[in-house]
Amino acid sequence: MKISVIIPVLNEAENLKELLPFIFKSGGRDLAEVIVVDAGSEDDTVHIARSHGAILLRSQKKCRAAQLNQGAAVAKGGIFYFVHADSRPHPDFARDVSESVKKGNLAGCYRYQFDSSSPLLKMNAWFTRFNGIFSGGGDQTLFIARSAYEELNGFDEYYTIMEDFELVGRIKRKFGFTVLPKTILVSARKYETNSWLRVQLANLIVFMLYYLKSNPNDLKLIYRKMLEYR
Repeated sequence: MKISVIIPVLNEAENLKELLPFIFKSGGRDLAEVIVVDAGSEDDTVHIARSHGAILLRSQKKCRAAQLNQGAAVAKGGIFYFVHADSRPHPDFARDVSESVKKGNLAGCYRYQFDSSSPLLKMNAWFTRFNGIFSGGGDQTLFIARSAYEELNGFDEYYTIMEDFELVGRIKRKFGFTVLPKTILVSARKYETNSWLRVQLANLIVFMLYYLKSNPNDLKLIYRKMLEYR
């Protein structure tokens, strides 16, 4: 089964300049296509995506769940691999993912480390090796067999935040989930713009409210009020 890489973006031109060539080179013959779903970027994202050979889709919603579903709807591969623009997959991702699915692991993710030498971020990253309630966040990248994705009806677009954890929760209950024993690279920009403590606090509050079934739009508003973005 070939792999369709699906990347939701909003103003990610600089990241795509590095990410897209890497994916095409690493994916090799196992790669069906790379689909970039743009939610109205005002930088050079659209041009960069097209110039590097990705399929570009325009989303009417600035909602990651909707963008990912839109990409999956046109994807040709038997495996979907959802990647954030500021994550860098492992060079062996195509082989790793294909072999894992062939072994019966219909969905999973990677461990990660940050592009930072901060001891606190190294501690955060260390915990991503465990398949617990916090595993499966979008930063870890998510692969899922098309058959499993379709059986679950993809991402629930009600979740304008925490859409990744919501889907992974359903995956775990239905099919099980695996964390591959290799590490990908994740941007520390959110921590550098804010602080380790501020991001941890925001994450904790949003996680608690998510599990208390609070409205996702309220969670998104709280998260954006607590954190600055760049």
